[in-house]
Amino acid sequence: MTKEGRRHWPGCSRRTRHPTYAFMYCTAAYIFRSSLQQHSTIDMSSPVKLYVYDLSNGMVRAMSTQLIGRQIDGIWHTSVVVFNKEIFYGRGIEMTTPGQSHHGQPLQVIDMGETALDEQIFEEYLVEMRDHYTADKYHLLDFNCNSFTNDCIGFLTGGSIPSWIKDLPADFLSTPLGAALRPTIDAMFGQRSTTTTTTTPPVQPQQPTTTTAPPSSSSLLQAISNRATGPPPDSGYSTPSTSAAAGALGNGPIHPSTNPASFHSLLGSHRAIVAMFTSATCPPCRMIEPVFEELARSKGQSQSQQQVAFVKVDLGVGMGSMVAREYGVSATPTFGFFLDGKKIHELKGVNAPELRTQVDLLLYQAFPPHPHVSLDLPSISAVSTEPILFTQVPTFDTVHDKLVSFVDGVPSLANPGKIKEDLAQEIFPWLKQRYVEKSKAPTSPAVVAAFGRTITALVANLPAASMFPLFDVWRLAILEPTIAQVTLTPLVKALTANSESVSTSPRATLLTLLRLTTNVLGTSLTRSLLSPGAQEARAALTSVLVQTLLHQDRLVRVAAASLAFNVGAWVQKGRVARIKGQEVVDGIRADEEDGEWEVELVSAVAEALAGEEESEDAVHRLTATLAFLIRLSPFYEDQLVPLLSVLQVGETLKGKLAEDGKLKVWKNEVRALVGEVADRLCSA
Repeated sequence: MTKEGRRHWPGCSRRTRHPTYAFMYCTAAYIFRSSLQQHSTIDMSSPVKLYVYDLSNGMVRAMSTQLIGRQIDGIWHTSVVVFNKEIFYGRGIEMTTPGQSHHGQPLQVIDMGETALDEQIFEEYLVEMRDHYTADKYHLLDFNCNSFTNDCIGFLTGGSIPSWIKDLPADFLSTPLGAALRPTIDAMFGQRSTTTTTTTPPVQPQQPTTTTAPPSSSSLLQAISNRATGPPPDSGYSTPSTSAAAGALGNGPIHPSTNPASFHSLLGSHRAIVAMFTSATCPPCRMIEPVFEELARSKGQSQSQQQVAFVKVDLGVGMGSMVAREYGVSATPTFGFFLDGKKIHELKGVNAPELRTQVDLLLYQAFPPHPHVSLDLPSISAVSTEPILFTQVPTFDTVHDKLVSFVDGVPSLANPGKIKEDLAQEIFPWLKQRYVEKSKAPTSPAVVAAFGRTITALVANLPAASMFPLFDVWRLAILEPTIAQVTLTPLVKALTANSESVSTSPRATLLTLLRLTTNVLGTSLTRSLLSPGAQEARAALTSVLVQTLLHQDRLVRVAAASLAFNVGAWVQKGRVARIKGQEVVDGIRADEEDGEWEVELVSAVAEALAGEEESEDAVHRLTATLAFLIRLSPFYEDQLVPLLSVLQVGETLKGKLAEDGKLKVWKNEVRALVGEVADRLCSA
């Protein structure tokens, strides 16, 4: 059959091709073959297998716990094996002899049942699918090999691929690292150019290699990407991908659905669905399609954590007509709006304003806005979420001499000579150059290494009473990203050690440790200390914070209030970005919200406010922190409102404004903030 002829369903010419004919042909063929099977001793069914590969070659299984704090067994690639061919999606739709692709031998072969369709019907289906599954549309998370195999399995058997394969992208994105890498992944697959398939020798599957250090997350991603869309196999079955419709789905989050099984699978995995029923022979469809694609990019990506999918159903592709008939769609373009698996509205024709309105209405119903969105909170909104930083420059020579004397006082310290050499030749010269001379010169690897060695050794060996000069210069050094990265682990150890002895730790040690930790929350490493995946770090930081908020020393409490403010600001930045539909770059993500942790913080801040009788600055920072933790909280109505009522937080705040209070707030901006938080956020 010629390429021109194969682009149409058998028995239909180009002029007479109609989605109904495609549906009738598939259905009639299926019924005919099923009838033959029932009345014949000849088995006309064909087995369907699912080949499962791990694109990471075992690296993700070995490294996932270390990288993301949970076990992920693999990055699954799947292909369909039927009619003695292995079909998969990477650089377009590709075919090879089973087990001969560049992915090597499958880790698992899953029996997906049998199909009553014949090979010719399936080949015609693949011809239609090639316009949708082109190389430029491949995306590791949103539109990948598993999207294709799920469609094929639905067409062949009416089933779907296992959920542990389909749900992997969502599971990965629910982790802090997955969320952090989402922009990188989008960039890797967001600007693919259409490629022409050429015949190349088969690539042998890569074997895991033993290295002295684990690969970085970016290099691991690149390796997975290369295997996912690697060279096509050298096989008589290899077929070039069609680029005539390249960009038809764009690179955004639009899911094609060619059969009821794949559509039902999308309904089951997404709370809200906007489905466009279209046809290649429909001019109005081409007019409204760009609007649908723009909505998919803007609304689908901004709601990615809330399970929204935009689906395109072409009535002339596969069993698209069956999907349309199931939901009463008889004309194109028609838009169906689904909530929790049920169709709630339908829009026919070309009406861009109404389409936008209905999409917004669906998202409003699925994800109602937070009650705080409608509140007028001028004082709270005026509080900057920029982090507090302690950048006062000490007398470096004095700090150096004090630190060296402490080093000399620890006889068990290994190689003290090297430590003093690093302090004298690398660390303090860099500090003076950066903070006294105001030099912007890049930090050399030698300086970074010296900081890493010295801080690690001193945190492990110096007694608590001797730590304050180290913490005092470390708080400045940690503002340099390269130094922050290599000293994060010893910082967690320092927090852990002091969390067990806050009541006995010297005042100078607590002050400098709090200022150091406050500064690190002004860097890109905030998530490494506050995300749920960083359990040890967050637990240690929270313990130190909660205890020091109630410390008897006023300066320690003010420093603790500054640290609490930076925690609250990070939480608030993420929530505001999500409410605005923006990507969360700096701030808490939806999957990182933790009700138990936030209740603990609110309780501690409320108790600190109730007990603060000396410092108006502390009251100011604590009130702002409380506002940041409460405002837009997903746990506000269920957990925080009862807590605020029990703790009488509103009354506590109003007491700071009273004439006869033990500490009366005088500054106008602070009084306005305290009153607004008390009246608008803490009143039932």
